[in-house]
Amino acid sequence: MRILYGVQATGNGHITRARVMAPALAAAGVEVDFLFSGRDPDRYFSMEPFGDYQTRRGLTFALNQGRVDWFNTLRNLHLRRYWQDVNALDLSGYDLVLTDFEPITAWAARKQKVPSIGLAHQYAFMCPVPGHINPQTMAKMVRWFAPVDQAIGLHWHHFGQPMLPPLIQPPSLPVSHVPDKILVYLAFDQRAALVSMLRPFPEYQFYIYTDIAEPVDQGHLHFRPFSRDGFQQDLASCAGVICNAGFGLISEAVQYGKKILTRPLKGQLEQMSNARVLEQLGLAVVMADGDEYLLEAWLERHAPIAQPWPDVAPVLSRWLADGAQTPVQALVEQLWAVESVVGQVQSG
Repeated sequence: MRILYGVQATGNGHITRARVMAPALAAAGVEVDFLFSGRDPDRYFSMEPFGDYQTRRGLTFALNQGRVDWFNTLRNLHLRRYWQDVNALDLSGYDLVLTDFEPITAWAARKQKVPSIGLAHQYAFMCPVPGHINPQTMAKMVRWFAPVDQAIGLHWHHFGQPMLPPLIQPPSLPVSHVPDKILVYLAFDQRAALVSMLRPFPEYQFYIYTDIAEPVDQGHLHFRPFSRDGFQQDLASCAGVICNAGFGLISEAVQYGKKILTRPLKGQLEQMSNARVLEQLGLAVVMADGDEYLLEAWLERHAPIAQPWPDVAPVLSRWLADGAQTPVQALVEQLWAVESVVGQVQSG
C-alpha cells in the first residue's frame, strides 16, 4: 500500500502526530509520502522522520496578540494559489490519502476520487461531544476545510462516540517533577506580554518556548528556541504547563501527570470548545487574559496523577495496512478498553 499523508502544519500538534505515525506505518509495511502545509518552508524543524517531504502554502489563520485576526485571515488566504496546488497534486500513484486536517490533500483526493481518511482532533467536532461550542457550525467547517470519505476524530474521552484516544508517543523519558519548574508554550503571545505575566513570580523558573534563534535567560525567565528534544525534556521534568488549548501538548501533559493552565485563543472555536471539555473532565484550569490571581493559585497546586493513553499508532497503522476493512468502532472498543483514569472520569 502507498499512502500520501497530508499534515496541517499551522500548529506543532499535527506534526507531532505524524512523527508518531511515521515509524508505526513503516513497521506495518506501508509506503508513505508526506505533504505539509500551513507555514513557510524555513519554519519547519526536527523533520528527519519524514524523509523527502513536500510543502505547500495551504490555508491558515492569521493571529494577533493571542486571538484570531479574521481580517488578515481573509486577506491572506491566497485562494487562487491554493486551488492551483489542489489541481496540480497528482495522486495517481497512491492507494489512499490520509490527512491530518490538511486541506490540499483532502480536496485533491475528493476531486480525483482517491479514497481518503481523515485522522485529527478536528474530526471529533463532527460528533456530538458535550461542551462543544456551536457544534453544527464546527461540523460544517470541518467538512468544508478538509473533506474525507471516512473521518476519525481524536479526543480525551470517547463520550460514547466513534473517536480514538490521543495519538501521541508513550512516555520516552523518565518523569520527574521539579516543583518550581513551569513549561510555557504560548506561541502566539509577544515576548513583552509573557514577561509582564510571569515576572511577578520570581520563586518559579519559567521555561518559555518561543520563536527565537538562541536561548536567552532573564533571571527566572528562560526563553528557549523551538526544539522537539529540548521541549520534551522540559515537559518530562516540569511541575506544570501553561499553554493554549490545542490538543497535542495537553494530551502529552496529561500523560506525564503535569498540572495544566490553559488559555484558549480568542475567536478559535476549537480551542474554546477544548477548554470547556477540559474543565468538564477536570484535566486543566482555564485562564482568561490578565488573571494574575488565578495564575498564582494554579502555581501553588499539586501535580495530578499521570494518566497514560493507549498506544494508538501501531493499532491504527496495522488497520490501515490491512486496507481499513474492519469498522472503526472495533478500533474504538479495542483502544478505549485499556485502563485509563481519564476513561473513569466520565463513567463514574
